[in-house]
Amino acid sequence: MKKILGLTTALLFSLPVFAQSISGTVITLAGNAEIKADNDQAIVTFFIEDQDKDKAVAASRVNQKMRFGTELIKKEDPQAELSTRGYYTYPVYSDDMKVAGQPPKHQLVGWRSGQYLEVKTQNLKQLSTTTAAAQSVLALNGVHFGLSDGAVAKLESERIAAGYKDFTDKLTMITHAMGKKPEDIVIESLDFDNAGSMIRPMAMAAPLMQRMSVAAPPVEVPSFEPGYTSLSIHIAGKLRLK
Repeated sequence: MKKILGLTTALLFSLPVFAQSISGTVITLAGNAEIKADNDQAIVTFFIEDQDKDKAVAASRVNQKMRFGTELIKKEDPQAELSTRGYYTYPVYSDDMKVAGQPPKHQLVGWRSGQYLEVKTQNLKQLSTTTAAAQSVLALNGVHFGLSDGAVAKLESERIAAGYKDFTDKLTMITHAMGKKPEDIVIESLDFDNAGSMIRPMAMAAPLMQRMSVAAPPVEVPSFEPGYTSLSIHIAGKLRLK
């Protein structure tokens, strides 16, 4: 019985010591949040490629088709931003002709020219029609949906608020578990990681031969679903107990 009383007394005396020992303790805490927003912008890449024995003829056909395709896109979507990408011309050789006792021969059979066109637009309602019109001349290389700079700027305060709420909610739980009050905590530093969702650059697909005339048949209108983008935030803080 004396041993039990002695152990109890020792524990009671040790409690204040523990309470005092955590004073000045530094705590690191992180808050994370993610918000979703409907995409309001599309980046569409078209390309054209042609081949001919005459380098000038191949380049001229590419130039003509790209010019006509560009005019169609501007007509359907005057507000779209167009950028020329990856204009190229390179020689095309036949398969190696192997003759016994002689090195393989490479024979020039023609020239291949091509060009990419990037179209950035926020007119998503018109996107399907614009794409179909361009596809009557150009080939579709890829479509990427995302958020415009304006949309990201408008969502910035919401993103930060969501991250800070998660941070303070965790802080409240920690102080409660340690038997402390929020006013017993001093925030020494906060680090707001501003890296939200990243738009990955779209890789260009391998070129495909496109032999089509300007008077190609109309293309059926494609169906697009813009989807959404997630914007995330990470907040790290260093706290100290009074």
